[in-house]
Amino acid sequence: MNFNSVKKDIQSSLVVFLVALPLCLGIALASNAPLAAGIFSGIIGGIVIGMMSGSQISVSGPANTLTLVFAAGMASLGSLEAMALAVFLAGLIQVFFSFLRGGVIGDFFPNAVIKGMLAAIGIILILKQFPHAVGYDVDYMGDDAFFEKSGNNTFGQIINAFQFIHPGAVLVSIMSLAIMLGWDKGAIKGFRFFQIIPGALMAILGAVIVNSLFKSFFPAVLIDGEHLVNLPFEGGFRELVDQVKAPAWEMLKNPKIYPIAFSIAIIGSLESLLSVDAADKFDEHGRFTNKNRELLAQGVGNALCGLVGGIPVASVIVRSSVNVNAGAQSKLSSIFHGGWILLSVVFIPHLLNKIPLPVLASVLLLVGYKLSRPGLFISMYRKGWNQFIPFIVTVLAILFSNLLIGISIGMIIGFIFVIRSNIHKSIVEVNADNRYLIRFYKDVSFLQKAELQKIFLTIPENANVVIDGSQGVFVDDDIIDVIEEFIKRGQTMGITVQLKKSSLALCPIFKEV
Repeated sequence: MNFNSVKKDIQSSLVVFLVALPLCLGIALASNAPLAAGIFSGIIGGIVIGMMSGSQISVSGPANTLTLVFAAGMASLGSLEAMALAVFLAGLIQVFFSFLRGGVIGDFFPNAVIKGMLAAIGIILILKQFPHAVGYDVDYMGDDAFFEKSGNNTFGQIINAFQFIHPGAVLVSIMSLAIMLGWDKGAIKGFRFFQIIPGALMAILGAVIVNSLFKSFFPAVLIDGEHLVNLPFEGGFRELVDQVKAPAWEMLKNPKIYPIAFSIAIIGSLESLLSVDAADKFDEHGRFTNKNRELLAQGVGNALCGLVGGIPVASVIVRSSVNVNAGAQSKLSSIFHGGWILLSVVFIPHLLNKIPLPVLASVLLLVGYKLSRPGLFISMYRKGWNQFIPFIVTVLAILFSNLLIGISIGMIIGFIFVIRSNIHKSIVEVNADNRYLIRFYKDVSFLQKAELQKIFLTIPENANVVIDGSQGVFVDDDIIDVIEEFIKRGQTMGITVQLKKSSLALCPIFKEV
């Protein structure tokens, strides 16, 4: 690892940290947990999981998909300490999954579904961050569900935003986007200064300075209150430590805790596997993540979150995408971002509280565009319906529900098309003058069972049938059963059935002895 790589990781980690901070707070709020629980999980997700994970560019932290499970668990179990135990147990379950080699599930996600997930998240980032970019901050910043906690939906929130536009927020958003877009232009890359500081970080620093000028000279457009990052830990390290909640071990006797823990483990594992799979596609160095190691890392991370009263974590694609766009080269970026969260809440919470939310929204808007660029839709369409339909169904399903439901729908459609595209013409039937030849080619699985039964049903009485399985490399037991049933039925219909065998055939009933 060379110095230039470390420098890029430090730069990207600062950007990820500034974006992750309000997301940690927002997801904790949506989970009905103390804000400190989100901070603890952000620190552990960055440092611990970052160190243990095999992924070089994915970033872990509090996940939106787990907010409903956690909030429902809080209502059912009645305390953060009880939910801390559930999160701890969920971590142990994930560790167990890793020992069972459960990460292999991550190798079966259709590529079209993964790309659909990325495109959907990109569109959601654009739609969800637009209200924050214009100064309408009713919903928390990390929300990605179509139906929001406030009772509104994504499009209703955008319509409402037009009625509450904050001039200062709009100015800061436009300035931030201009800085980030201009930062990457070749005309300025020759200057060393532009290589040292990422465009997103410069946009954030610029937003803080501009808002300070608003306060001094243009108070009418000042961005303040709910439109700023709001860290509640201005008491420093002591106040943060006081927020630690140990698990309620006595709740091990409560049977309600185990389904909650299992739900967290399953959902968190699936999101992590999906996210690292997607992150691997972004990796310019072509590195691939060991999925079992990822489950182990997530399990240890969640177990530690439970021990300190944190909310559950997973590898999350939004922060991973920000990481990639900021130029991350290795897992050092994720580790550093967790360290920055810890140091910032201990030493400089008052400075972070000066950051306007519109500039962070602008960072995510740009990430959203890069994830859902029009070229992706065009390229998927050109690949044909087998790729495009699962892709677009996944996009729409996630957009109009949430990540978990949308991915589930996309996976179902994706598998249908995967099966459909992989069913080759393994059975050929020809007939003339009441004589029928049915020939098997290569593999004949249970997927061809319905096709074979349909052929047999069309064969009339007193026909002569030759079933040629000499070229069948694999013939499923279900197919053999259908053949044997047809032979028995044929005897009552006067149908003569001959099996053409070969010494090279692998299937027992077609192997010539």
